[in-house]
Amino acid sequence: MTQEHEQPVPARGKVLDALARAERAVFTRKIPQSAKAKVEFLLTRTKASTKELAERLNTSRRTVERYRAGKLKKPQKKLQEALVRETESEWQPQVRAQARERAATSGGMWVECEAYFGFTANGSSDDGRVRYISTPISPTYVAQILAARDDGATDEDLEPIVAEAITESYFTDWGTRAKGLRSDFTSVGYINLSF
Repeated sequence: MTQEHEQPVPARGKVLDALARAERAVFTRKIPQSAKAKVEFLLTRTKASTKELAERLNTSRRTVERYRAGKLKKPQKKLQEALVRETESEWQPQVRAQARERAATSGGMWVECEAYFGFTANGSSDDGRVRYISTPISPTYVAQILAARDDGATDEDLEPIVAEAITESYFTDWGTRAKGLRSDFTSVGYINLSF
């Protein structure tokens, strides 16, 4: 039995997961399915460095070599999650880049969510409550969200941008009503984003 070095992997939040799912949806080919195929693919990205790949997967170099040789086939849960995460992050970079570029310059994104929205405005407004919302968000906000994510933003950093995008699109109808309305986006039940 191999010793897998388990180091905590930072948890992605719901917004970051939604962005990852949106990118997966634009893939034109399936990602490699078996652990061996994933390891072989990732080794092409690390210039065949088993040491570098082991560090990325938080496992031992020997474990990577055994999966590469096909001696091990069923990774433990944490290693399986790491293999999927790393493979998806490297898979079809041009396809993902084109989808991001379109969304950030012309197409925008669609957001569906269940979250608690609280409001502040000049005058009165509805009391905050959980709302189910499905609305487009403008390319300007998509560009901000993607840039923040690429700079290492957390969900806490991204939620205000998403809230502002939803406020502009859904609550103020692109600035044609409810002037000065600001919403807070908390207690996210689910969020789905699509290019």
